[in-house]
Amino acid sequence: MEIRKATMADVQRQLELFDIARSVMRNTGNMEQWTNGYPSQEVIEDDIVAGNSYVCMDDEGEMVATFCFWQGKDDTYDYIENGKWLNDKPYGVVHRLAGSGKIKGIGSYCLQWCFDRCFNIRVDTHRDNWVMQSVLRKNGFTECGIIYLKNGAPRVAFQKL
Repeated sequence: MEIRKATMADVQRQLELFDIARSVMRNTGNMEQWTNGYPSQEVIEDDIVAGNSYVCMDDEGEMVATFCFWQGKDDTYDYIENGKWLNDKPYGVVHRLAGSGKIKGIGSYCLQWCFDRCFNIRVDTHRDNWVMQSVLRKNGFTECGIIYLKNGAPRVAFQKL
């Protein structure tokens, strides 16, 4: 498998991967995350322009996962309640991880790729996203507390050192 930066030519397949992930969320009881067309084509294109959008290609050249990753500050992580971050050092951020379901463990593969590039990673997810929470815990992430998105929605925050 190969992980590379996404290009504008990847956007339609990325949208398909988000649709698949949204379906998995609904089927596992997560009815509130990624609603109203989120993540939109505009969000994906903005991630690409910023250089933060990545895709995972299998050995046959099929895109099997996508995610957003950068090293730097995420303003929504400034305030955390019911806990605290493991440290205050510079960190990497993973957002919008989605897979096709074709390859078991693809989420772990993508998270490890990010961790290989930055040994301090923060991630957040919806309280009802049991699948993502399980993947995070399985990959050594620690639940740190609750953060709030810009729209005020709470998210469970995780960190791995």
